[in-house]
Amino acid sequence: MTLVELLFVVGIVAVLTVGATYGFSAITTARLRRGAVMIASAARIAYAHANATGKTVRLVFDFDRKLVALEEASAILAMQRGDRTGGAQAATETERKAVEEADKIMKGPQKPRPAFRPTKAFGFNADAGKPGRELPSGIRFVQVETGHDDLPSTSQRAYLYFWPGGQTERASIQLTKSRLDPTEKAERLDERDVMTILIAPLTGKADIRLGRFSMPRPRDDREESERVDSGGF
Repeated sequence: MTLVELLFVVGIVAVLTVGATYGFSAITTARLRRGAVMIASAARIAYAHANATGKTVRLVFDFDRKLVALEEASAILAMQRGDRTGGAQAATETERKAVEEADKIMKGPQKPRPAFRPTKAFGFNADAGKPGRELPSGIRFVQVETGHDDLPSTSQRAYLYFWPGGQTERASIQLTKSRLDPTEKAERLDERDVMTILIAPLTGKADIRLGRFSMPRPRDDREESERVDSGGF
């Protein structure tokens, strides 16, 4: 084999490698978009289900299993800000410990926390052996911010609540590609590898954006009442 032939073979290998890398990136980007649309659709389903049943419902974002589940409450939920579960019964051991610590701070008798159970709605059916709707292959959660939690959730489970009468929490759900380092901090991720779904509290509409966007915190009464709607899905 001559030097020219060797260089020719190396060139072909390089072209094929670049093409394969570009093709894989395009596929994962499409999956990222599909995952964002799935989250937006789940929010609309939860919003409609709360209105149709007259019950408080919530979306469960499971970081470990990379899925979204829909649950409904056994009783009226009185939202508690700064509470990991938002005032609901604990569903995991970590949540149980957090609830116990929160209850120690509160004085006087406490109302029983409502329990949440999986419910049926379009695309959600726990009875069929599907605990929820899985994210597309190669996609994972980065973090989930909701109105009841002081800090973004980056592991285990996060919740987004919906109430009868047409109301939910302000929220921001960020997705990225699983092939990226799962221990990498959110602020260091490439904006092109992240999609954010912003939820409007009054209408439940979802606004899908490319990049990292934190949940807009209410700064005054006008923002708290969600007079300005971002539109969206």
